[in-house]
Amino acid sequence: MAPVWACLRLLGLLAVLTSAAQAQGRNQRGGEPGDFDFYVLALSWSPGFCELDGDRDRNREQCADGAGLRFVVHGLWPQNERGYPSDCGPAGRTPSRIALEQAKGLFPTESLARYEWRKHGTCSGAGPSDYFADVRRARDRIVIPPVLAKAERNQNWTAIDLERAFVAANPGLRTDMMSVACKRGVLQEVRICLSKDLRDFRMCQEVDRSGCRTRDITVVAPR
Repeated sequence: MAPVWACLRLLGLLAVLTSAAQAQGRNQRGGEPGDFDFYVLALSWSPGFCELDGDRDRNREQCADGAGLRFVVHGLWPQNERGYPSDCGPAGRTPSRIALEQAKGLFPTESLARYEWRKHGTCSGAGPSDYFADVRRARDRIVIPPVLAKAERNQNWTAIDLERAFVAANPGLRTDMMSVACKRGVLQEVRICLSKDLRDFRMCQEVDRSGCRTRDITVVAPR
């Protein structure tokens, strides 16, 4: 008969494998376009992103000295209550130059706009032009807290205080309708949940729980 500790260890391993399988199932590649519950608008804090990943060639345009970017759109992501669809196709469909005009001034680079369309926009149920127009509508819906919109030097925050600053600047938004993402204690982005018609903020437990757990977060100043 196997010892108790061995049985417990096996049960723990099975639980991890089951959880991983469920997560993989929830994050469905090649889902049905338009079949999702709500949107997540991910606003990347460009100085924080560049602090940790700016040395890569593909980020040179975004992270060049003097670029001075602050919050930029990372993406507008179709999301389900649990998991999300991605790469919904059809394969090879690319946004036209006219469609990409809608993305100007939102994404830090055109290559990111193309990538976001391929991975997330194809799941929206809209064509490229309409999807990028929706990205702009979502971005225009959000007011950046003045203390971040005008930041000129590094700041130290907690995740909950960052969320509260956005709540104060955006009537109807609550802390359980968003999350703050960080990497190695540096602010990376703010993710805000919106209804499918982009008119309202909405609660999103899975997104909220995925937020940064580091107590102190550095908001790196633009350069």
